[in-house]
Amino acid sequence: MATKMTAHGISTTVTPGTEQYEVFYTGYRTRCKQHYQYDYRHTDGELFSCVADTLKECRQRRDQWLNKK
Repeated sequence: MATKMTAHGISTTVTPGTEQYEVFYTGYRTRCKQHYQYDYRHTDGELFSCVADTLKECRQRRDQWLNKK
């Protein structure tokens, strides 16, 4: 599956301090569920990436990660 967030398996989120996300679906018919793939490139160049059910949850995980740095 090709996405706008990766090129040859590498994240395209390269500018420090930026985020990218895209929605994808798992399941079939009535069991279809929405998820978010989320990438954030810290100002020091380190990449944070996660998958969650909501964009809000992704950003909360990012904030927790930032607080640990």
